[in-house]
Amino acid sequence: MSTQGFTAEERAAMKARVREEKAAKTREAGEAALREAIAAMPEPDRTIAAGIDAIVTANAPELAPKTWYGMPSYAKDDKVVCFFQPASKFKMRYATLGFNETAHLDDGTMWPVAFALTELTAADEARIVALVQQAVS
Repeated sequence: MSTQGFTAEERAAMKARVREEKAAKTREAGEAALREAIAAMPEPDRTIAAGIDAIVTANAPELAPKTWYGMPSYAKDDKVVCFFQPASKFKMRYATLGFNETAHLDDGTMWPVAFALTELTAADEARIVALVQQAVS
């Protein structure tokens, strides 16, 4: 990778973000964009993203679904609380479930805010439920 400029994937993410900012979105429009983003993902990203969407929707209905840099995300007061970065987005070996500073995950002076995922197991789902509930508490 060159140290000069942005990669094609980074440029595409920035262009997606500009489109998102220009669009005045309702909750319904945000949800439609999120579903479209998930549907466009290759496997296994699509299955993992759909599972995370189901978890967040069921456990934090106050979060508004939307896309953020083209990725599925969930916001409160228009600030992204958590997001799913598919492995395919930046050609990584794992997907990432990330939480932004608005998530209430604080635990002392250091805590994790991103989690690598290669699949979504029942144990992972339980842990994500707990994280999402804590994030919006």
